[in-house]
Amino acid sequence: MDEEKKPDAIEKTPYQDTTATNSTATKPSLERYGSQNKETEANIFPEPEVEAEADLEKGGVIPKSAPAPGGINPADFPDGGLEANLVVLGGWLCLFCSFGWVNCIGVFQEYYEEHVLIGYSSSTVSWIPSTETFMMFFGGPFAGIVFDNYGPRYLLLFGSFFHVFGLMMTSLSTEYYQIFLAQAVCSALGASAVFYSAMSSIGTWFFRNRATAFGVMASGSSLGGVILPIMVSKLIPKIGFAWTMRTVAFMFLGMLIIANLTVKSRLTPRPKKVEIKNFAAPLKEPAFALLCISSFFFFFGTFLPFNYIILQAQKHGMSSNLSIYLIPILNAASIFGRILPGLIADRFGRFNVMIITTAFSAIIVLALWLPSASNAPILVFCVLYGFSSGAFVSMGPSLIAQISPIREIGVRSGTFFLCVAIGGLTGNPIGGALITSDQGGFTWLQLFCGLTMIVGSLGYVAARYVQVGFRLKVI
Repeated sequence: MDEEKKPDAIEKTPYQDTTATNSTATKPSLERYGSQNKETEANIFPEPEVEAEADLEKGGVIPKSAPAPGGINPADFPDGGLEANLVVLGGWLCLFCSFGWVNCIGVFQEYYEEHVLIGYSSSTVSWIPSTETFMMFFGGPFAGIVFDNYGPRYLLLFGSFFHVFGLMMTSLSTEYYQIFLAQAVCSALGASAVFYSAMSSIGTWFFRNRATAFGVMASGSSLGGVILPIMVSKLIPKIGFAWTMRTVAFMFLGMLIIANLTVKSRLTPRPKKVEIKNFAAPLKEPAFALLCISSFFFFFGTFLPFNYIILQAQKHGMSSNLSIYLIPILNAASIFGRILPGLIADRFGRFNVMIITTAFSAIIVLALWLPSASNAPILVFCVLYGFSSGAFVSMGPSLIAQISPIREIGVRSGTFFLCVAIGGLTGNPIGGALITSDQGGFTWLQLFCGLTMIVGSLGYVAARYVQVGFRLKVI
């Protein structure tokens, strides 16, 4: 009876030091979690070889290849090779078309206010990009169900069609409700399916280099955020809004055809009964709940600079010709912010890197963006903020994979991004209302942005603490 109780005790504290426990007690806790860092893995599996039950029955011994938390052997993950790298390529294209498109929402906030929707307030117009952001993440739970049961194929096909169709319908829209339904709902839901099919697939191909793979893939969203705002801003005066949107839609169609041919999951889908409680169940785990709460608060402020930096810069005298490059500068810097933190995180801890980058984002918002009133500090802020905030997109999914069973990544990603979506939906309209209350000023918006990011950063510290305390060389 005593031997049977040990696994339950360890199950409740999966990140405690297990070097002193026997292998029978350790194994059940490991079977629940998706990954660990190399140091923890070495502590848990110090012996050069282990015996497999099937081989023991035959009297044999197999070489050690430590099973990952989640009951899956790290040796089963290719962590490279043609097939895995093609998934990264397809995922890169997916994020270029989905999150890269959302990254240029500031261009549409400025354009709609000054042209198509000139009679509407800043807060009212902001519901379009806010809902677009919300819908992209809101689709997470549904995408998670489809992915876990059927893989990415149907999900990606659905997303490709509705993303392109929504942009085509936006090109025909002239009224507020038409733009809202086409761009903020239809296109965004399609982009959501494209985004999740890529994010969930890549975690099945990489283990030791997971954060790096996510970072390389997520750099597609950054490059999209560089190219697309310039493309839209330059094409609208030349060919008009309608044909600009159609041009973007045709470009996305070509990219998504390639993505449909390359993105796939390494695991065979296992259809199972769908229950709503499956999405709420992970929130009972303190680490996962804190991760979701932290990301909700951080995302409250994340898109405010992207959405309002052009208007804020123009208010302080920046020319229109220069201000249109602010979003591309933000996204160009975030290319490095997507990749470099992932490389560092795989070696020094993913939670450690997440805490540092989110805290730095909050600091530069309050210390640099808040007092900025001329071109130079605004441009410097765009570079620094683009780098620091860029880590969030690549690090978030790798943190989910780190503390989750591998076969529940789809559902858990859905729960995580649903929490993020609520922050994205409400953050921009709150920012617009703060501008109105501040008589057109941006001080209150900037304070709101920085303070919510501080709360999010402290939440990541708490999430790390409930797992390993204040030990620095783990997670």
